[in-house]
Amino acid sequence: MQFKHPELLYALLLLIIPILVHLFQLRRFQKVDFTNVAFLKSVTIQTRKSSQIKKWLTLITRLLVFTAIILAFAQPYFSKNDSLKLESETVIYLDNSFSMQAKGTQGELLKRAAQHILESNYENEVLTIYTNNSTLKKSDSKTLKNELLQLSYSSIQLDYNAVILKGKELFSKNNSTRKNLILISDFQQLDNQIEVKSDSSIHINLVQLKPVNTNNVSIDSLYISNINSSTIELKANLKGNKNSLVNLPVSLFSDNNLIAKSSIDDISNSSTTFSIPNNIKINGKITIDDTSLQFDNSLFFNINESSKINVLSINETSDSFIKRIFTEDEFILQSVLVSRLNFNDISKQNLIILNELKSIPLSLTNTLQNFTKNGGIVLVIPSLKADLSSYNQALSKMSNITLSNESVGDKNVTSINYSHPLFNAVFNKQVSNFQYPIVHSFYTLNTQESAVLSFEDNKPFLSQSNNVFVFAASLNTQNSNFIDSPLIVPTLYNMGRMSLKSPKLYYYIGEDNNFDVTTNMQQDAILKLKFENTEIIPQQQTFSNKVSVTTDETPEIAQTYAITNNDVILEHISYNYNRLESNLSYQDLSAIQNVSLSNSLPELLTTIKSDNNINALWKWFVILALLFLIIEMLILKYFK
Repeated sequence: MQFKHPELLYALLLLIIPILVHLFQLRRFQKVDFTNVAFLKSVTIQTRKSSQIKKWLTLITRLLVFTAIILAFAQPYFSKNDSLKLESETVIYLDNSFSMQAKGTQGELLKRAAQHILESNYENEVLTIYTNNSTLKKSDSKTLKNELLQLSYSSIQLDYNAVILKGKELFSKNNSTRKNLILISDFQQLDNQIEVKSDSSIHINLVQLKPVNTNNVSIDSLYISNINSSTIELKANLKGNKNSLVNLPVSLFSDNNLIAKSSIDDISNSSTTFSIPNNIKINGKITIDDTSLQFDNSLFFNINESSKINVLSINETSDSFIKRIFTEDEFILQSVLVSRLNFNDISKQNLIILNELKSIPLSLTNTLQNFTKNGGIVLVIPSLKADLSSYNQALSKMSNITLSNESVGDKNVTSINYSHPLFNAVFNKQVSNFQYPIVHSFYTLNTQESAVLSFEDNKPFLSQSNNVFVFAASLNTQNSNFIDSPLIVPTLYNMGRMSLKSPKLYYYIGEDNNFDVTTNMQQDAILKLKFENTEIIPQQQTFSNKVSVTTDETPEIAQTYAITNNDVILEHISYNYNRLESNLSYQDLSAIQNVSLSNSLPELLTTIKSDNNINALWKWFVILALLFLIIEMLILKYFK
């Protein structure tokens, strides 16, 4: 038995006072002479004996009354815990990521866990339950029931350390409550291991739920493997148990119409190929039939009508190499002499190339400054006899790069920044023995930006700052063989592709996705993503001839969405759930410290509820005090 206020037990020492009062007879007896005392002596002896018994019984009952009252005020109780915390807080993390779709012995892991919580008899208590994308803070049983029965899966999987941190923040600041944090998950293998710091105020319980079958087949990725004038080949990569992949039907749909079907025949191969006509729009979907996880059985994609990229080359030298790269099938190339430049054409472009101008006029500088602010890209190829003053005046308004110190002497271009967007998808591996381009005369690029291409002395040959690319040397054949090297094509071609980020085949929900939509927007008009009754306004920035769109957590549902402007469909874009949840491998929790592990959620909930129960006894002691008081009154009235 424990006491909430044990300091009141010191009052039991005061019980010595009535004992002293009864031991010392404070009333004095007076002697009275009487003629015949023989009979009275026997009566006196009997009366004194009866009086002593009555006094002792009265003393005992009064002591018991005071003892019961003192114990009642000290508030005794029985509890499994050493310290008294009459209130308890329970916070539960319920993992609703897609991997919880896997089936355990009693059905889907998430649905069964939600049912166990509802059956745990928390009707008279308040719980806080949070998932990867929602929080039910201090909800009653009725609210919990409605929400848990309608709980849906989420494409978001929080890091488990972040889950623990968020759970701790959901507790109150009251130090007198017992706090239990329960994490219910399959605890998939993630990059970060779970680390729990010691915290005596919060008891952390991990409940790991595992499926019966860990074999799962998923559509991992889709890409264009080959393209020609008449057809496009799409290759779908599947992931899963090799035996499960063989003879697995793979279907290709376009706008819910089945247009092709295939399967994997070879156990060593985990991909299949579809061929579709070129130059057509398609809102497609690849599907498989797998009984494990359902979210990765479909992959949405779309192919829009290709938007050609506008390129303007302003020349004072030959532009033949530019025309070979920016061909009519993907680009609309306009090539003019600087003396015949129409400034009204600049705002319509995506990429502008200043091809070896001797000087950059101030009027062109101001126009290019507005052009780059509106998202356009400028490539500067300096002339052999460039007016550095006009160049630097223009560059200072558009970038953090300046030119200085023309030098004469052969120098090789030897280093490639493979992580730069121009080259990150060009090379399968880093090349160290290619034929190095050479220049005979060059300038020094003054910049703090990292180089895209570098000379052998690590000084920049090509640098980027903001939306401006600058070469350190003239590219004409008299000064350099760079335009004859393999680097010229990916360098300039990818600049053109960067100037207008056309949507990919598909994007993953939860990632930072960026793409451009070619359109002229009216004032206050906005682009929307639409699918049936779902309408989303993404983050967007409007330029003169395009709109740059950014999405991350939205949309939440995998599907192909229409990009609309005032209900006019401009093109489509597809989103899919990330495939990280498809990997059914799990963490070993046995090495984690400062937590309690459990494989049975009902047992854990029952144990916590039992630990939270406190049997308060003060009412019984009040009843005892009243009972002893009644006994005392009966003794005083009826005991003779």
